[in-house]
Amino acid sequence: MLYSHRIDDALDAKVGKRGLPQASLDRELGRAGAALDKFRRWKADGTLPLLSLPGRHDDLVELKPHAERFAKLEHVVVLGTGGSSLGGQTLLALKDQGFGPLAGRPKLWFMDNVDPSTLTELCARLPLQRTGLIVISKSGSTAETLAQFLTLLPEFEAKVGKAKLADHVVAITEPSDNALSRIAGRIGCPILDHDPRVGGRFSVLSLVGLLPAMIGGLDVEAMRAGAASVLDPVLQAGDARGLAPAIGAALSIGLARERGIGTTVLMPYCDRLGYFAFWYRQLWAESLGKGGHGTTPVRAMGTVDQHSQLQLYLGGPADKMFTVLILDTAGQGKAIPAAALGGDKSLAYLENRSLGDLLLAEADATAATLVRNGRPTRVMRIATLDERVMGALLMHYMLETMFAAELLGIDAFDQPAVEEGKFLTRQYLSARVPSTRRQS
Repeated sequence: MLYSHRIDDALDAKVGKRGLPQASLDRELGRAGAALDKFRRWKADGTLPLLSLPGRHDDLVELKPHAERFAKLEHVVVLGTGGSSLGGQTLLALKDQGFGPLAGRPKLWFMDNVDPSTLTELCARLPLQRTGLIVISKSGSTAETLAQFLTLLPEFEAKVGKAKLADHVVAITEPSDNALSRIAGRIGCPILDHDPRVGGRFSVLSLVGLLPAMIGGLDVEAMRAGAASVLDPVLQAGDARGLAPAIGAALSIGLARERGIGTTVLMPYCDRLGYFAFWYRQLWAESLGKGGHGTTPVRAMGTVDQHSQLQLYLGGPADKMFTVLILDTAGQGKAIPAAALGGDKSLAYLENRSLGDLLLAEADATAATLVRNGRPTRVMRIATLDERVMGALLMHYMLETMFAAELLGIDAFDQPAVEEGKFLTRQYLSARVPSTRRQS
């Protein structure tokens, strides 16, 4: 496996009364096994194309010319919200840690909100004549994305001209008559099909996440291979007991049912996994928060949140499960020479140690401290972080979420509660006096 998955410290034998009994875990895993035939059937009959993505190559061939065209630009702006944005951000964080992209690749900007100040600043700062625009909305009717698109189109047209506008835009939406496809059709830009059976929050390994990744110079074939390394054993298994995604789901649901653990904290000790934790937060919350079910996902970052949230985690309510995701950073970075300490004996622990040594020590110490304080803690470890490992982690959590939904008896792929807010937004917006009329 490309990662290790240890749950011993979440069981009552290690953490006491807040931990899950082994018998309860076994019971939940027995129930999770019923999902295996369902997953296999979903893949075989095409109900869930997500399960076929790791083995596909044809769609990547189709994406290549679009990726190559946009890779020649200086900047690429991705319009989308939720899963239409977080997947791409998660992947690009492997190569761009905020200091710029790989040499010879454009800088990708993910615009996932509608704060007018942000979009105004983007237009003022970027050379739009050397910028591409990827617009992503599965339904083609996402209000935020359409508003962003319609706001930016005149700005792009003013810079590149109406005749060349289509060369700067690609739209991704399901193949239907929808608002986004109609706008894209009017300007004549390419429209790429978003499979309507792949939900936005599960779309990271589809063109939604992989087109930005290809533009950024990532090895998307390796990502899918990493995902397959986790998926294939699940689809081939006779029971769920040895499957890390099923074990994670059984642990989380068992703790919620038997110990009242209503919050699950993901705490990676690696800056490049910061967006991964945001991606997980949406995946878990939107997939499982239905019918009074679900646990609340929280993103924490090591070491930063040792100086903020950790006090609550250790001294506050014992109602949380923790996953500490640890990258082996031992020896990474330059060692601190003895001379730099200036003879200060209080700093002796840093002598000849690197930032990687410190990061790893703090990760291990946090996990141990949580366990000593009776907090159910799962530890996942990775030896390195590359495209294969990222693909494996993404697939693990998508499968863990699917197993959890089966244990709860809910549909992981709908989001009925979200629709009410969308309806009211349009109602409220329609009732407002347009700003142009107010100004006159």
